[in-house]
Amino acid sequence: MTVTEEESGEEPGKDPGRDGGHGDAYVPSQRRLERERYKRARARRATAIASASTLVTGVVLYLIVVNAPGWPRTKETFFNWQYAREAFPKVLEGLWLNVRLLLICGAAVLVLGMLIAIARTLRGPVFFPLRVLAAAYTDFFRGLPLIINLMIVVLGVPALRLQGVTVDPVLLGGTALTLTYSAYVAEVFRAGIESVHPSQRAAARSLGLTNRQALRHVVLPQAVRRQMPPLLNDLVSLQKDTGLVSIGGAVDAVRAADIIVGRSLNYTPYIVAGLVFVALTIPMTRFTDWVTARMDRRRAQGGSI
Repeated sequence: MTVTEEESGEEPGKDPGRDGGHGDAYVPSQRRLERERYKRARARRATAIASASTLVTGVVLYLIVVNAPGWPRTKETFFNWQYAREAFPKVLEGLWLNVRLLLICGAAVLVLGMLIAIARTLRGPVFFPLRVLAAAYTDFFRGLPLIINLMIVVLGVPALRLQGVTVDPVLLGGTALTLTYSAYVAEVFRAGIESVHPSQRAAARSLGLTNRQALRHVVLPQAVRRQMPPLLNDLVSLQKDTGLVSIGGAVDAVRAADIIVGRSLNYTPYIVAGLVFVALTIPMTRFTDWVTARMDRRRAQGGSI
């Protein structure tokens, strides 16, 4: 006697022996397979169109530039291979100063910015003077152009001839960078602290934590995670602006290029220095984009951020 598939309790189209006897192997339907093939074909088509359009745009821009009347002179002045080879090792040597400034000033900016943000978010009338001072600091240094701040600190402090105060342009330039960027970072931290719902602090207090413990263990970790992308963007900007310390005479990548330009009257070293900064900035920018996309995915999935 023949037993039908309905009588045997098995789903039609299932082969009990295909998955080792368990009978629960997933077999995609024909419609799903066709949909996936269509998606792959569309992705390949989009990639081909993007590549073709990029190639055409690049060729058009190249033809416009090389056929410009002043291109031969521009090429000799800004894209001279001889001066590029001369400038590259000296620019790299000066870049080490920019990297050290980024590491030291970046750490100082994060610490000072966090302290200012905490001062601005302190509660109670007794902390009113501290809140006013923190607000005045952020308003002043966010409004003051960085180049003017650098000139005041790098050129003005040595003019005072104070005993025990350094006149090193590297230290003074790093101080000016820290003063300016800590004001921006403080506002980023403050926005993160205020974005944490008050119920988080109330829950921590109900568990027996003090205000300081609630701030340290509950509020600040959430605030920092939420504000990580803008913090990384500020560090990227700081990395570029470390080249401004050259106005005080510090021999960084920009100053090394400027020395060669002053001797040769050829601007190719500036191009080399710019490309070196771009090569240093791109990995940080891509890392910032990755962190932002990761946080957006977790937020869309309902995970903690």
